[in-house]
Amino acid sequence: MRKAWYLFGLALILAILTACGNSGEEETTTEDNGSSDDSEATEESAGEVNLYTGRHYETDQALYDQFTEETGIEVNVIQGKDDELIARLEREGVASEADVFMTADAGRLHRAKDLELLQSIESDTLNENIPENLRDTDNQWYGLTKRARVIVYDPAKVDAEEIQTYESLTEENMAGRVLIRSSENIYNQSLVASMISLEGEEAAKEWSEGIVNNMARDPEGGDRDQAKGIAAGEGDVAVMNTYYLGQMLNSEDEEEVKVAEGLEIVFPNQDTTGTHVNISGAGVTASSKNTENAQAFIEFLSSEDAQKEFSEANYEYPANESVEASELLQSWGEFEAQDINLTELGENNARALQIMNEVGWK
Repeated sequence: MRKAWYLFGLALILAILTACGNSGEEETTTEDNGSSDDSEATEESAGEVNLYTGRHYETDQALYDQFTEETGIEVNVIQGKDDELIARLEREGVASEADVFMTADAGRLHRAKDLELLQSIESDTLNENIPENLRDTDNQWYGLTKRARVIVYDPAKVDAEEIQTYESLTEENMAGRVLIRSSENIYNQSLVASMISLEGEEAAKEWSEGIVNNMARDPEGGDRDQAKGIAAGEGDVAVMNTYYLGQMLNSEDEEEVKVAEGLEIVFPNQDTTGTHVNISGAGVTASSKNTENAQAFIEFLSSEDAQKEFSEANYEYPANESVEASELLQSWGEFEAQDINLTELGENNARALQIMNEVGWK
């Protein structure tokens, strides 16, 4: 009898130990499954990069596809208006899925940096491909393409020698002849911001006031509309970015082509401060979950092949100095650009806009 109780007790103890052992294995299995899920999630996210971009060109999508083909990294694109994307990034905060923010204008990139929406990266490739004056001092954003803000004119009505500088547009003989976008336009804000850097606030204010006095009409429309205003006889000269003229010359709209073919270009201030140049650029977001992919993506866009495509298909000047501009851009001639770091455009933006408002630039 005693032996039976002994055997029963031993069996009970073994059963308890077995149950405990199984419980431990289940916990371990559960943890392993969790680790496996995390690993799978990491592998999935490692194969993508999420882009917020204010650019909306077929050229860009072709480059994204090429990047995916070369690296296997999928590019998920969210397009929108530049300022709205900045607001979205700010609203989403650390929860944002964006890895890269791409936008036109150094002023916007500076604003994104000020709002702590971007992060610094270390990239020998980008530092080699992109000149120092076209990138953020803390490596939070990099210029990828350039566009010059030039004077276009009707050669039947204007002698090019009359309009060799931005300042010439403020002379009395230009009264009622100048077409330009509103003060809300970031390109004009950055132009005034550049003047603050090069000549001081008073000179920038004097120029802005002169422009307002010589406007052919209240500002309306985009850069293309200023060119069309010349063709319609509403003004004789206009300020616009070069890539818009390139797009018009190659447009499927015959009227746009006709308008553009009737215009000539002046690169202003070649004997003084140089022509104003701005950029389209990108940075890795502070919220990025795929920072390596994000950096690789921006590096790809700075490569010679991508830069050549930007220039030939979208008529932008390459930021990478080892790449020649397209034949169309070369046909317009070489020019000297303003000698400033484009971070200054963002630093001076608030004061530039204030000046424009003070002089009544609508």
